[in-house]
Amino acid sequence: MDSLIMSARDIEFLLYEWLDVAGLTARERYREHSRETFDQALQLSRELATKYFAPHNREGDLHEPTFDGEKVHILPAVKQALDAFGESGLTGAAMDERVGGMQLPHTVFAACMAWFYAANAATASYPMLTAGNANLLAAHASAEQIDRFVRPMLAGRYFGTMALSEPQAGSSLADITTKAVPQDDGTYRLFGRKMWISGAEHELAENIVHLVLARIPDAPAGTRGISLFIVPKYLTADDGSAGERNDIVLAGINHKMGWRGTVNTAPVFGDGAFAPGGRPGAVGYLVGERNRGLSYMFHMMNEARLNVGLIATALGYTGYLKSLDYARDRPQGRAVTTEGQATPQIPIVRHPDVRRMLLAQKSYAEGALALQLYCGTLIDEQRSAATEPDRQRASTLLRILTPIAKSWPSQWCLAANDLAIQVHGGAGYTRDYDVEQHYRDNRLNPIHEGTHGIQSLDLLGRAVTADSGAALTLLLETVGTTVAAARATADGELGDYADALQQAAGRVAATTALLWRDMEPEVALANSAPYLEAVGHVVLAWIWLEQAVAAHGRTGAFYDGKRAATRYFYRWELPRTTPQFDLLDSLDRTTLDLDDACL
Repeated sequence: MDSLIMSARDIEFLLYEWLDVAGLTARERYREHSRETFDQALQLSRELATKYFAPHNREGDLHEPTFDGEKVHILPAVKQALDAFGESGLTGAAMDERVGGMQLPHTVFAACMAWFYAANAATASYPMLTAGNANLLAAHASAEQIDRFVRPMLAGRYFGTMALSEPQAGSSLADITTKAVPQDDGTYRLFGRKMWISGAEHELAENIVHLVLARIPDAPAGTRGISLFIVPKYLTADDGSAGERNDIVLAGINHKMGWRGTVNTAPVFGDGAFAPGGRPGAVGYLVGERNRGLSYMFHMMNEARLNVGLIATALGYTGYLKSLDYARDRPQGRAVTTEGQATPQIPIVRHPDVRRMLLAQKSYAEGALALQLYCGTLIDEQRSAATEPDRQRASTLLRILTPIAKSWPSQWCLAANDLAIQVHGGAGYTRDYDVEQHYRDNRLNPIHEGTHGIQSLDLLGRAVTADSGAALTLLLETVGTTVAAARATADGELGDYADALQQAAGRVAATTALLWRDMEPEVALANSAPYLEAVGHVVLAWIWLEQAVAAHGRTGAFYDGKRAATRYFYRWELPRTTPQFDLLDSLDRTTLDLDDACL
């Protein structure tokens, strides 16, 4: 086993043997790159993650950030790791050269970040948020704003956040009340409270660039009246240096069960404690046009949803590798065919039920990583495909896969972490082994960037119905292409999987049509969560058949492992969807008709 953080061999297979990422170098956007530069970025990520991020993962969990009423104090090793990351240039690795990026394919960048997320999700969250912030501004901000805020972020000097939620609103952004008052000089003064904002106060960088949703006076009600503002911790001088402190203070920091190394805050804008020029209100700069803030913020939110899915994947993956390593080294018990105590104990990996738990983890973690990197190829298609129809196809497919790519790993790689604890037995519940922390860290991801319920409403209520079902039609057509490729191998087992996948895809189509047949949104969406889970499992079955086709005809333990995981998924996991589709087809109203007094 080459690492207990991630599998370099699996990444190599996914990028080069399945997705043919090297072929992207023939395109104009990526012509300065090669397989060699991709491998260099991957190797650098592995080295940095191993040397700087993984060593303080446990220490950061035990010694979380503290707030003394004035400053947030964070473990010194966090800054050392982030300084090394910033110096590497990886923050903007996938961004345009025009803003200081490397124009690395997003697929390769995602594989690079998987190393950091697996090594230390809490510390890696700072550059994750910064890259998302910079990507949004590169797409929607003015040239002056990009020069002043994006370039320092890519250089590792500034960090970024996204400040959306408020105590009274949560995920219901239509109910935010933070206000932005226009000033004569073209700036705004912001007043309001935000909640659950990661990375919003620290001393890890020269400055923090907050992206804040707020309302301008007389703006329309609801989401149509939300604007987006850049609100830096320190106002910046013309030469880019940090100047006067902006009017932002903390009401306190939140203490979560996982990701403890990431400071999570309740910031107050316009408290008056740091009033620039002696006037209260946090100075903010409008991004783009008034009242279009939420549409701009979705640029970062959708990216964050995919990143949450990748973090969940990475945590599930490293937990799997560590439980596999433990199972190979831990002697306990004897084979059921052995009598007496005369024979030595065997490693627990030789017990069938332990192998079941390991194979389940493998199918979840490796399947989820493949899905994440496939979504990366769709982003690369959006950026570099030769024709507009090809770019639009990628955008449409990514739209329907995003809620699945966020939620499926958040559920099933968490299940993998649960199994990793089980493989460790009693040791798994102690702090002597990493797997209990991985579980706690991963338990946050079903909530981060929208709960399962929110993602399921997005999938069933928007993604599959938009444009008369164009995205679902495209997804099922893409699945059909894989079914045909599997059958073309003339491999009987792959043919059986193809038949099972085709049948499951048919149920997705039929159930979706039935749910919307009477156009009753309440009935259709009442059971959206099992819909997300069932469709997610069908998508992962498709991803596993894709991998099995790529591994077809290749020999060795690695490829045999891919075939074993495919077999497991089709025999143990895909059949879960049948009762779920049956429930959905019944248009069950149990939860819809329930009086909450009965709870």
